[in-house]
Amino acid sequence: MSDTTQQQTVLITGAAGQLARAVVAYYAARRAQLVLVDRVQAGLDALTEAMGDALGVCLTLTADLGQPADVEAMVKAAEARFGRIHAMVHTAGGFTMGTPVHESDVSVFEQMMYINARCVFVACGRVAKHMVAHGGGSIVVVLARSGLKGAKDMAAYTASKAAAERIVQSMAAELLAHDVRVNGVMPSTIDTPANRRDMPNADFSKWVTPDQLAEVIGFLTSDAARAISGDSIGVYNKA
Repeated sequence: MSDTTQQQTVLITGAAGQLARAVVAYYAARRAQLVLVDRVQAGLDALTEAMGDALGVCLTLTADLGQPADVEAMVKAAEARFGRIHAMVHTAGGFTMGTPVHESDVSVFEQMMYINARCVFVACGRVAKHMVAHGGGSIVVVLARSGLKGAKDMAAYTASKAAAERIVQSMAAELLAHDVRVNGVMPSTIDTPANRRDMPNADFSKWVTPDQLAEVIGFLTSDAARAISGDSIGVYNKA
């Protein structure tokens, strides 16, 4: 993907989320053609209404990213509209905590593994197959710093994010010969209204902003990062 994203097609999952909105704005400002994917149409409608003409050329799609049939339909729709997908930014994910393993229902683990690991495996895998067939591309997955180790009352979440990182690393090794790069970004707490509401006593200045994260993601999908694949880039205030 070139340093300018004009006439490039970028697929963004979880597009209605707070982080994804900054990613969408980043690529829209660079006149990329956008494929915006979310599970619920209402969120996509709100996004397109809020951005208006600034959004540029885009296609909105709904999909369950853990279901191969949904993802394959998503890829076909993107192909029909734009011909190919040059870059994918996978922001879709979920978070839960609060219960130790010995008190947790297994459904919590299954939910986190579905949202944070299976969806990476299915969605990124199917898009990568498209990229192999079309001469290459770049995929960036939003991981989490907390996936580097276990944490109290967060076993299901940290395990799912660790699994997602292993998928990223494995795909990068598998796709190297096909000119498809796969990387992750690993923020700590992202400065969103929801996180401020849930943690009102935190030092917000220590949090990474969605715009800062979008800049790193944009770099990773650019030609400037063409020598980078299989990495998980930490994006957080280290002070």
